[in-house]
Amino acid sequence: MSKTVLFELGVEELPARFIDDALEQLRNKTEEWLSYKRIPYGNITGYATPRRLAVKIEDVAEKQPDIEEEAKGPAKKIAQDNEGNWTKAAIGFSKGQGKSVEDIYFKEIKGTEYVHVKKFIEGEPTEKLLEEFKAVFLSLNFPKNMRWGSYDLRYIRPIRWMVALFGDRVIPFSIENVSTNRTTEGHRFLGEQVSLEKAEDYETALKSQNVIVSVKERKQMIQKQLEDLEKDQQWKLVIDEDLLNEVTHLVEFPTAFSGSFHREFLDVPEEALITSMKEHQRYFPVRSSEGELLPHFVGVRNGNAEHIDVVARGNEKVLKARLKDAQFFYEEDQKGSIDEKLKKLERMVYQEELGTLADKVKRIVAITGKISEWLDLNEESQKKAKRAAEISKFDLVTQMVDEFTELQGVMGEKYARLFGEEEEVAVAISEHYLPRQANGELPQSTIGAIVSIADKLDTIVGSISIGIIPTGSQDPYGLRRQAMGILQTLNAKGWTIPVEHLIDLVHRFYVELDLPTRSEKEITADLHEFFKVRAAYLLREEGIDPDVVEAVLNQGIHNFAIAREKAKLLVAKRSDADFKTVHEALGRVLNLAEKAEISEVDPALFENESEKELYEVYSRLKPDYEAALEKEDPERALALLSELAAPIHHFFDHTMVMAEDEKVRSNRLGLLNQIAGDVKSFADLNAIQWKQQF
Repeated sequence: MSKTVLFELGVEELPARFIDDALEQLRNKTEEWLSYKRIPYGNITGYATPRRLAVKIEDVAEKQPDIEEEAKGPAKKIAQDNEGNWTKAAIGFSKGQGKSVEDIYFKEIKGTEYVHVKKFIEGEPTEKLLEEFKAVFLSLNFPKNMRWGSYDLRYIRPIRWMVALFGDRVIPFSIENVSTNRTTEGHRFLGEQVSLEKAEDYETALKSQNVIVSVKERKQMIQKQLEDLEKDQQWKLVIDEDLLNEVTHLVEFPTAFSGSFHREFLDVPEEALITSMKEHQRYFPVRSSEGELLPHFVGVRNGNAEHIDVVARGNEKVLKARLKDAQFFYEEDQKGSIDEKLKKLERMVYQEELGTLADKVKRIVAITGKISEWLDLNEESQKKAKRAAEISKFDLVTQMVDEFTELQGVMGEKYARLFGEEEEVAVAISEHYLPRQANGELPQSTIGAIVSIADKLDTIVGSISIGIIPTGSQDPYGLRRQAMGILQTLNAKGWTIPVEHLIDLVHRFYVELDLPTRSEKEITADLHEFFKVRAAYLLREEGIDPDVVEAVLNQGIHNFAIAREKAKLLVAKRSDADFKTVHEALGRVLNLAEKAEISEVDPALFENESEKELYEVYSRLKPDYEAALEKEDPERALALLSELAAPIHHFFDHTMVMAEDEKVRSNRLGLLNQIAGDVKSFADLNAIQWKQQF
């Protein structure tokens, strides 16, 4: 026999942004708990609304399965004395297993006999075990917790009710002053309490009380209603997936409605209007079929369609006030000049140890100038890049960005145009914040990409210089995301500036300004390692195996785009049987080169043709190999290294490297050390697990 189990935790309104993770935790922890308790079960379904988290478990067995297992004890020579009597060790072992010495038998394991007993463990009733499920509720983790009343428990929100049913029977347990029963709460305004006869009634019973407990069903209802509005009104709704998820978690019974606002507000940049609607009011903006923003919006009510027109009018009033604020901010921000706004940055602290925002801008300008020189930009482009860097942060003092922080850069671009800045400069102000999230859109313009890299480099180097280094999941300044943004931008642009040069450039600025609070050596090591870890992460995200990543980054990142090409080339070589002999040859060189103390080679000390041949082939290939690396042609470079395979094998077949004569030995090791240095300039091939692939 099996039954359905239901657990529901009723709370005050949960923050919408926490619900998805909480529901996932509840499902996973329920599964882990059932497995740990050895309770057979079938399908697990999770439910969530703003006021509840629940899980339904189908086909739950009424008891644990019985277990018959064999327990191993001490060796026979320890379990019995010379006369064959049981020792204290044997007696203690059998008692510990709930048995007696009469139950003991011997089994031979690897030539030695050991005491064994068979023990039978009867499965416990499931109903009794389910009383311990409250541990699952208490184990849920939330970003923020609170206490209420005089209780010691810290939890996401106050617990108001709990349902726990095993079929049609209540599973008793309590958390603080709340005990489980069979009564759940309907919609706060449209429903009432309902008593569940059995666990299977959960969804149906709550639906009768205007609560849709299935997240998927609620989301589908909203999508269908939005589609119907689009069709009826000939609109095109701006449906953001994150907003749709949030709205789904804000309601228990969704009903979509539409409203309007005055056309005069369309003079305000649409980004500000859309942000006001989405971020402040959770509305879906409306566009025409041609893509033009219209003076309408769509919201989702937590309730039915009764008096929906009144609801729409009320929301229109609220939005009107929001849009009037945006309109006012937009008009006020256009007063004065960019230079006046830049002066205000001198009074805004960026970071206590790193100065004001004006100080940060000066560093961005300097870094931008140097990168522009390295990229050999013409004089006009360098001038535009410098101007974009100079005014990159001016919009941070505007009222619009103060109200809508997510519009930083966006409003900077728009205001820059209004103040007469050149188009490339205006675009760069917005682009320098890209990417705004992991794997987000990258800067498209050259100037935007340069200022983006400069800004992010300053943030990362400055933070790490004063000891702000991300640990675990803690990265309050988003340094990891910014480092990846730099690498992705360099790769997308195909720029050949070594990453280490960029790091060291900015670090020198900080040293000159006497800003670091730690030793230069320590900071440099931390910076290089930080970027190397981010580069490794990006390469692994592309499916490149960790050992290949380690090989290509062994001596640093250098040109990230080329490091990426090398990695992909070596992954392909894994399955190339012809490359096995090349790997073996170069690997032997790398291994023996570790014993070398010098790299000098004197051809006069060669004693056989094989070492002469290797030296001659290597000397002939070396200039072409270095040229291939300089031209950033890793495929050509690896092909040239591959030509060394035959003479290397011939060398090892006919040459005793560790010769008794110290000069001869040192000369041979020096030759191998030279070759190894060039091999490692491509990658540390010994880090790659080649043999597993052939």
